[in-house]
Order: sequence, then C-alpha cells, then structure tokens
Amino acid sequence: MTLGSLFDGVGGWQLAAQRAGIKPLWSSEIERFPRAVTAAHFPDTVQLGDITQIDGAAIPPVDIVTMGSPCQDLSIAGKRKGLDGERSGLFLRAVDIVRGMRMSTGGGDRYPRYVVWENVPGAFSSNKGADFRSVLEALTEAEIPMPENNKWADSGMVECDKCEIAWRILDAQYWGVAQRRRRIFLVADFGADDRRAEKILFEQA
Repeated sequence: MTLGSLFDGVGGWQLAAQRAGIKPLWSSEIERFPRAVTAAHFPDTVQLGDITQIDGAAIPPVDIVTMGSPCQDLSIAGKRKGLDGERSGLFLRAVDIVRGMRMSTGGGDRYPRYVVWENVPGAFSSNKGADFRSVLEALTEAEIPMPENNKWADSGMVECDKCEIAWRILDAQYWGVAQRRRRIFLVADFGADDRRAEKILFEQA
C-alpha cells in the first residue's frame, strides 16, 4: 500500500506508514524546519509544498491519504472560528484533493481507499457541533443529521453511499508518550465492498 501525507509536519504519518509496511510517496508541508526534517528521514518522499497549490488529479494516486489539518480555529484554546477560520478551513482544501484524485482514478475501490484525519476534541463542539458535522458531510458528500442532544460522542460511525466513517478519541499517554494528549482519529473507507473503518478503529488486532 502507498501513502500521501497532507499537513505532514515532521513526518509522523510517514514514520507510522513505514513501520506498517506502507510506502510514503508524497507529502505536503510549508514550514521550513519540518520539511528539512522529513527530507533527511524520508528522502524518497516527494515534497509537494503548499496544499493550496495541489491538484488531486495531477499527483500520484495513493491508497491512504492522511491529514492532521490545522487545529487552531477548532481548539477550545483558540478564537473558535471553526472551519471558517483561515487555518482550520484548509481541511476543506484537503478534501478537494481527495475528491480530485478519486474522480481521476474512477472512484469505487480506486484511490485513495482510505482517508485518516486527526484533530483536537474541540472539533466536536466548535460552532455548537456544526463543524464536525461539516467534516462528515464534506467526506461523505451526504447530509448528516446532528445528534439528538446536539453533542457528538467520543466515538461513533456513519455509513453512506460513498464511504463508511468511524471516529474515536485516542490518548497519547497510552502509547508511550509521557503526557495526556487526547485527539480525534477518524477513518473513512471509500471501498465499494467490505468496508473496514469500523474494524480499523474499534477492533483490537
């Protein structure tokens, strides 16, 4: 399998991919220092630069696209402009790249099969929950209802014609990191059959 990493940072997704036997093909990052780090550790990965300049139909297709899109506008520590914010709104640009790649490769079980999104738990409550709903609707291209209590659960899933999505909060302290660091991890499986988002996030290997 192959991987493309948007909002790559210092290559955390690439490192995880390599350890799982997945080959990183390209990454997108604009900050100078992280780009230097990944160039040193992943010299075979093509650096695509600014995400706003990437055409999903024109780059090498991959099986998995990862994205840890900017969280500043979603975080409870920020001004909470949500997906209307200049930085967190780049998530929608990433979805455009995924959509362009899928259209250019025929959709169905083509590329990417999986999208993995990581962000702060504040995304659940940003704009009274409307921003997380927008995340789901952007990926599924379907209308997703708000929960009856207007609060998103820490874990859940939706299934639509285009994909199956599962999400849950994971805490880094249980993976060898000496701090409490809770993050949403969301997996979207665009496969036509045998969708596995639920299995990936909820079933123990």
